[in-house]
Amino acid sequence: MLDSAVSIFTAGRNMARLMEGLWITLEISAVSVALSMIFGIAVGLLMTSRHRFWKIATRLYLETVRVIPILVLLFLFYYTLSRNWGINLNSVVVAVLVFTLWGTAEMADLVRGAITSMPNHQRESGRAIGLTEAQINRYIIIPQAVRRLIPGVINLTTRMIKTTPFVFFINVPELTKVGQQIVEVAGMKNYMASFWVYGFIFFLYFIICWPISKLSLHLESKWQN
Repeated sequence: MLDSAVSIFTAGRNMARLMEGLWITLEISAVSVALSMIFGIAVGLLMTSRHRFWKIATRLYLETVRVIPILVLLFLFYYTLSRNWGINLNSVVVAVLVFTLWGTAEMADLVRGAITSMPNHQRESGRAIGLTEAQINRYIIIPQAVRRLIPGVINLTTRMIKTTPFVFFINVPELTKVGQQIVEVAGMKNYMASFWVYGFIFFLYFIICWPISKLSLHLESKWQN
């Protein structure tokens, strides 16, 4: 039985291809999370603004991204922009773009929650000593909010990694896509191909996501005490 697994992974460049697919998965996730953090902090701050326009605009953006499934966004950007508008975008670029849009919305809501959870007396104390709202945010609110934000950011990273298989449908050669291609070829000679290949993919996702999830739970538990 193990011989069948060895024959699958040692055939041609199957193992190397799986590792390349894993790298693309992690690359899309890492870039998307980094961009989401940058844009999410900005949008999150706007969500706490007193200006009605920014509150409405950011809330509309957040709800729109949350309502539309990620798969629909991938199809919309990959097929509609390319075929109807003549904008040629690489499938990996589309994946990063869509995941950044989604991640920015999630990050912004985390930032908003972290900032609004701060006690009001912190702002009042800042105003009492003559600080402006910008200075209060910079020196008092944001440094404390970051601590509450980190577990959520780590959790979002895990969710981002686990959601990347959706890019399979726009022909990104990520881990799941490569695995499917290997199964299609090897399955004609080895009926256990799908079990070994998808089992190995499950193992790779587990050893990546489980430590990240444990880190998030550890930090959340530690900082709540």
